[in-house]
This record gives sequence, structure tokens and C-alpha cells, in this order.
Amino acid sequence: MDCGIITSKTVLLFISLIFWVAGAALAYVGSYVIKSYNNFEDFVADKYNLIPAVIIIGVAVLMFIIGIVGCCATLKESKVGLTFFLLIILIIFAAEVTAFVFGVIYRGRIKGDLEKSMSDVFQKYDGENSESHAVDYLQSQLECCGVKNYTDWTTVPWFSKNNSVPHSCCKTNATQCTGLFNQPELLNTQGCETKLEQMLQGVLSYAMLVILGFAIIKLIGMISICVIACRSKKNDYEPLYA
Repeated sequence: MDCGIITSKTVLLFISLIFWVAGAALAYVGSYVIKSYNNFEDFVADKYNLIPAVIIIGVAVLMFIIGIVGCCATLKESKVGLTFFLLIILIIFAAEVTAFVFGVIYRGRIKGDLEKSMSDVFQKYDGENSESHAVDYLQSQLECCGVKNYTDWTTVPWFSKNNSVPHSCCKTNATQCTGLFNQPELLNTQGCETKLEQMLQGVLSYAMLVILGFAIIKLIGMISICVIACRSKKNDYEPLYA
């Protein structure tokens, strides 16, 4: 059997077999991105930031199905099956490229979105409403205080009434912390905007890296199908196990 055919079929079988693993990985990444954004949804005004994650999950579902189709088409050497496999890989490749482009676009918009939305949410803090729970969760998880830094609380109505910052600003295990400004050593003084931006940027960058990796795999798969198709014009398909 021609070395090119053997290599191409082996590549296609390999791609088909890893489709399930790839689908699971993409589903995890998409879910992780959505979960990360949902935890801080009150601070992210532009919900379109989740478009890349939604696309990733959609692609993951398709990959599970296409993995079966590709494996069967390659083993049975079905021209129709391989053509269908090529079209599907091409569609998925286009979707992944789209997700990557959206990721690049919205990655650059995160900072601008956070700056205004975070200030609005912090201003609504009263210790009881949903915005307050979101702020407390943010400050506790990221170990931060205020938008730019802990002094931002002086402009919030909560501070004028209580003359202190929320206990979520206190450092972990700082049992003596009362939230008063005369105990700065017990408070997390760094602002939340920078930390949240870095976290969301990191999550999105991770997702984009995974998308790029799988897009390259799809490109190699399309080339392999084309090699088999071109060779089949001169010779009939030969079984991989021959």
C-alpha cells in the first residue's frame, strides 16, 4: 500500500479516536469559562463575552458524533462517508476559527466593560441585596477590596453609614479585623478590578489556546482526506490492514 495512503488513513483513524477526548476537553473548557463568568456576572456588563464558550460547547457535541462517523468511514473506506467527514471537519474548523476571533475581540474589551459595571455594582452595596452578595463573593475569592483599591469604599454610601469596609475585605484568618481603616494591615488593600480582569483574561486565553490547538488538528485531518481522495482517482481504496 502507498505510504501516503497508509499515513493518511492512520491520521484519520487517530483523529476519529481522539474526537471523543477532544469533545470532552472542549466541553470542559466551555463549561469552565461559563462558570467563571457566571460567578462574577454582576460585574460583566457585556454578556456577549460568553459567545466563544457557547460555540465551544456546541462544537464539543458535534465532535462526539463526528468521531463515530469518521472512524466508520475510514475503516469502511467509504467515499461518501469521508466526503461527509471532510465537510463536517471543515464546518467545525470554521466554527473554531470564529470562536478564536471572537475571543480575540472580547479579550480586548474586558477591561472597559469591568471599569464601569464594577463601580455601579459597588455603589449599590448595602450588605443584603444581590449586588452585596456578589461584591462579598468577589472580594473573598480574589482577596481584594474596592474597585481600584480599598480606599474606593469611601465613596460608597455603605461607608458613610458604617464608617468601615465590609468584612469580605479582611484578610484570610484575620480574626481581629473589624473593617476599620485604622487596621490596614488586616485588610486586602489591592483593588478587585485588576485581579478580576487578570482572571477573566487568563480563562479566555486558556480557551483560545485550546481552540487553536484543535483547529490545527482539524487542518491536518482535512489534508489527510484530500490525500486519500486524490490517490483514489488512480487506485481503489486499499484496506488499512492489508
